[in-house]
Amino acid sequence: MTSSHEMARETARILLDTKSVLFSVEPPFTYTSGRKGPVYVDCRRLISFPKERKILMDFAATTIREQAPHIEVIAGGETAGIPYAAFVADRMELPMIYIRKKPKGVGRNAQIEGHLENNKRVLICEDLQNYGNSVTVFVDALRAADATVDTVFVLFTYGHASSKQAMDDMGLKLLALSNWQAVIEIAREENRFDAALIDSVEAFLKDPVEWSVAHGGKGEDAAGVAA
Repeated sequence: MTSSHEMARETARILLDTKSVLFSVEPPFTYTSGRKGPVYVDCRRLISFPKERKILMDFAATTIREQAPHIEVIAGGETAGIPYAAFVADRMELPMIYIRKKPKGVGRNAQIEGHLENNKRVLICEDLQNYGNSVTVFVDALRAADATVDTVFVLFTYGHASSKQAMDDMGLKLLALSNWQAVIEIAREENRFDAALIDSVEAFLKDPVEWSVAHGGKGEDAAGVAA
């Protein structure tokens, strides 16, 4: 049986192979916040790689069966989580639904699409987690519909302390296939990039604000809040 550590490493390898994780210092990436950084994660790319996708979805089904065997419904969060929810639900032979960020505004004015019976135990499926705040709208919608929600699954987590706190505050457990530790580990072992670039990525992950400012991006606003 594949261990969680082995799954994390293989997932990291697939993310690098498919260019779903990119490293670049010159030039750095510019994020929507105005910050700059040497990494970009795009898990949406994975839907276009059937062989790699199958491996990851097998990992996902194994992880959920082992760590959240009580789950009865798989829910995809709009939009990136929807295809992965479909893949996972198919493998696990479970009902699937998806959740809009806000009600549709026409027809049934639905925010939850699909059929959801009352008091079902639902897992929310997303592509990745950064700070953990975006899932709130999906959790609130499901709980308002009398669903039990205590688990979120993602392919990749940044591993921020604030995201763990956000999950704890919402009473959620996070299941993630991989993280930055595994990506850095594989990148170094397999000489994917030169050592200086990997060192710069590690410096960014340790202090994104300082790295951004040093490379011409935004830092914190006047109130001391990260911009």
